[in-house]
Amino acid sequence: MKEKPELEKEKKTKPRVKMREQDPLKRIRNFEEVPYGYTPDEAADEASRCLQCKRPTCRNGCPVEVDIPSFIKLIKEGKFIEAAWKVKEKNALPAVCGRICPQEIQCESLCILGKKGEPVAIGNLERFVADYEAEKGGIQIPEKPRPTGRKVAIVGSGPGGLTCAADLIRSGHQVTLFEALHKPGGVLIYGIPEFRLPKVIVEREVEYIKKLGVELVLDAIIGKLYTVDELLNDKGYDACFICIGAGLPIFLGIPGENLNGIYSANEFLTRANLMKAYLFPEYDTPIKRGERVAVFGGGNVAMDAARVALRLGAEKVYLIYRRSEAEMPARKAEIHHAHEEGVEFLLLTNPTRFIDDGKGNVCKVECVRMELGEPDESGRRRPSPIKGSEFQIGIDVAITALGTMANPLLTKTMPDLKLNKRGYIIAEEATGMTSKPGVFAGGDIVTGSATVISAMGAGRRAAKAVNEYLKWRY
Repeated sequence: MKEKPELEKEKKTKPRVKMREQDPLKRIRNFEEVPYGYTPDEAADEASRCLQCKRPTCRNGCPVEVDIPSFIKLIKEGKFIEAAWKVKEKNALPAVCGRICPQEIQCESLCILGKKGEPVAIGNLERFVADYEAEKGGIQIPEKPRPTGRKVAIVGSGPGGLTCAADLIRSGHQVTLFEALHKPGGVLIYGIPEFRLPKVIVEREVEYIKKLGVELVLDAIIGKLYTVDELLNDKGYDACFICIGAGLPIFLGIPGENLNGIYSANEFLTRANLMKAYLFPEYDTPIKRGERVAVFGGGNVAMDAARVALRLGAEKVYLIYRRSEAEMPARKAEIHHAHEEGVEFLLLTNPTRFIDDGKGNVCKVECVRMELGEPDESGRRRPSPIKGSEFQIGIDVAITALGTMANPLLTKTMPDLKLNKRGYIIAEEATGMTSKPGVFAGGDIVTGSATVISAMGAGRRAAKAVNEYLKWRY
């Protein structure tokens, strides 16, 4: 009995098991995944740090409600496959979430251990069990429930759509996922670089969804191929969930922005990721490989663009952000990796115009120094220019990563669907229900640019609401 407090003290002070990574000097010239992942021994060692709280607060930080203590307990007991199954009771994309979810501001931020030290590495453990399950061939497909005879259309095969589809198919409905591109996965496949989320991982997760019984229709632009009304009225679908993201890029709106060599991050990353421009000429998708590249923004997309530019051969990559590093919305891990890899951060700096080389190509960007004032509506201190502080930087490629807006391609075909003044769909937060009967929406097309896991949470909530709607309707 006397040893118990000592054991608890040891558990609390035991250091977090760090994940091994590629050396920065090597990885900046390849697209292989940066972290190597845990070994079974490392995973069990990290799992042993969990206090198995009677009232676990970590679960409150998970948008998809994973039973975190239970799956970690199974890891500690060496039951790795069973741990993966436990995660998949709530999360159909654990290998994705373990790699890219901002656990540090969600589940891990509420871990009791984090109050006096480092929280349990919940994300790393989630990644481990998902990879272990795939490697050992232990993927379990749940038994199909009794069919309800109801059909649901899901527009968008990103994380929200995939999550909603997995939940609805397990409720017995017939589910069809419509994807506008030639590969499923949404932002997971076109927006996130290979070194952060290998495409084989996304393909593996999508394959699991398909094995559950979800039908996938590719190259299907809803709003062009069919309207939502046609799906509901002519194609026999009883409900529809829209989770198409917000894919319209925001630009700087400064002189010279139409010069050659200037990309939106959307185009740059789509060319590099989905269309494999980094393997040119094996894949015939050219992309300009600049020697001096400027990336504008401070979020995860900006970090991705800067790190991709380095791997494409840039000698110098500037990340230009109008606030300080403390205000950057990007994950700390991504900022850390960018620093390690040699991205040069030009903080409290804002572009004012691009300069032409006389042949229609960008050759310089003029910037102005900024200073921070009072907080704005986001809670961050508002930047303002310092008079007379203009300076120029020589560049041959510029990438704007300032966020995205709602694409009206689908919504303009739905006059009875209520939108807000920015073009996003108005939907109830708890259910995803829209102004149009039988139509639900979630993710970035409702909230604006957010995280993968928040879209997954919206997909889960919408699935529950669709179930209730179908019960009520029939």
